[in-house]
Amino acid sequence: MLGFTDPIHAIVIGGNGGVGREFVRQLQDSEQVHSIVATHRKPIPESFHHSKVTWAQVDVREETTIEALATHLKGTGVKPNLIINCIGILHTSEFGPEKTWRHLNAQTMHDVFAINAFAVALLGKHLIPQMPRQGRTVFASLSARVGSIADNRLGGWYSYRASKTAHNMFVKTLSLESLRKYPELAIVSLHPGTVDTTLSEPFTARYDPNKLFTAARSVNELSSVISNLTNKDTGGFFAWDGQAIPY
Repeated sequence: MLGFTDPIHAIVIGGNGGVGREFVRQLQDSEQVHSIVATHRKPIPESFHHSKVTWAQVDVREETTIEALATHLKGTGVKPNLIINCIGILHTSEFGPEKTWRHLNAQTMHDVFAINAFAVALLGKHLIPQMPRQGRTVFASLSARVGSIADNRLGGWYSYRASKTAHNMFVKTLSLESLRKYPELAIVSLHPGTVDTTLSEPFTARYDPNKLFTAARSVNELSSVISNLTNKDTGGFFAWDGQAIPY
């Protein structure tokens, strides 16, 4: 599964969201997956519980909660060889993506960057040291095509675009630092497509239904991409179909 020959010990950051929840479902159904640590910020329903899954409350805006997760992992002695970060924010009840510079607000920009960009750097800081140094390992973090500077032809969505661009730079920089100590680790940014989740819901009313993915389809496509990753792909930015996206 996912290109691994060894038993999989996975971490899914944001395991109660649309794509994250689907990753947890598919992982827990695989015999090759031995354990999953899934994180959540808000309370989760009883139906989310499974014998393979340990739920941990993490707010990626608070570094201490990420550090606590790393301490927990160290205490179990289990070294995760697959980490998938599914956290992201585009809008809340208080703000949405800015269509013009007139809508820019310093606090909103900070809040968006904290989740879309700063979080992946802090997750790397605390969780990569918990991964094994030998054997195939993958750290995949969900980004977005609109974070590509080269692909920005429409403008708008300032904070979301810029935070995803920063996300990709953090991923690239993490990948370079890890080369010496973690030579078999692939650290990548992945674009999941436009997925029918609460993140995209307000913006997909007129979207082509054939281009709007279910969470299941997105995870199936991303799983195929992950399966084909090697350490030579580390630092890359890939779409759901495996195509490289320019930074």
